[in-house]
Amino acid sequence: MRPAGQRLREWVANEKHGNMSWFEDRLDWRANASVLWPEAKSVIMLADNYGPDTDPLDTLPQRDRATISVYARNRDYHDKIKKRLKKIARWMVAETGCEVKVFVDTAPVMEKPLAAAAGLGWQGKHTNLVSRDVGSWAFLGAIFTTLELPADEPHGDKCGSCRACLDICPTAAFTAPYQLDARRCISYLTIEHKGPIPIEFRAALGNRIYGCDDCLAVCPWNKFAREASEVAYHAREELRAPKLAELVVLDDAAFRAMFSGSPIKRIGRDRFVRNVLYAIGNSQDLSLRQCAFDLKNDDSDVVKDAAVWAVEQLDRQ
Repeated sequence: MRPAGQRLREWVANEKHGNMSWFEDRLDWRANASVLWPEAKSVIMLADNYGPDTDPLDTLPQRDRATISVYARNRDYHDKIKKRLKKIARWMVAETGCEVKVFVDTAPVMEKPLAAAAGLGWQGKHTNLVSRDVGSWAFLGAIFTTLELPADEPHGDKCGSCRACLDICPTAAFTAPYQLDARRCISYLTIEHKGPIPIEFRAALGNRIYGCDDCLAVCPWNKFAREASEVAYHAREELRAPKLAELVVLDDAAFRAMFSGSPIKRIGRDRFVRNVLYAIGNSQDLSLRQCAFDLKNDDSDVVKDAAVWAVEQLDRQ
């Protein structure tokens, strides 16, 4: 397999990153960890298990309910992991006098290749880290340090001939094993994409309103997965399978209150309700028609567009 930096450059050159411009802005830093902080001699990687207690695909057939990605069903993981890493970093500084920098999605760091190089697992065909210990359910964080530490052995690829993650993708976002076109990915479309989602993908969203776990959930290595021990990663009951009718009526204040401390808050009320309306349009549940109809004159253009589409879909039932 080509070096991670080369793969990244080709991915960006082919515009498969969509409108995530930060991949272009710090491409050199992301492609080579030594460019990010030249004084660093070692990188320590952490993988934190966030395994769910139920199959995340179980909610997909529940048409009047929403499916939210496992990682977003409770508190934002960034704060929890950063606190843990900072505790380790402070100990390192106190013991050795070294310099450290802690990163959890806050800098142009290629966490997954670094985690694989550190022996925590391997990048699967779905491009995410796979581990013998936690399957596909791992949050990643990094400590850069000026200490020269012995390198761990990288983990070999154990995907073999399996194609489960590639074949289940609802939008055919994998152009080949280990290659993801973000512009087709439901996680990208429901979280990063700001305008109306292209019509060609709306039916494939189903009731997924924030992210998508399909490719992670079907990985055979999840046979070794276990429920997260960290309580902050356990799903809030109201986010396991929330009713679409209760989510679509959220105004900005109610949205912010409901998702305070949640990663979902980052996309804002308009994008969130947009996603809920697509789920309503896919629901085949005529009792939800009025909820969509009431938003056809919403202040947000993206919400209005989604509401019109949802009503049209339900009227075809």
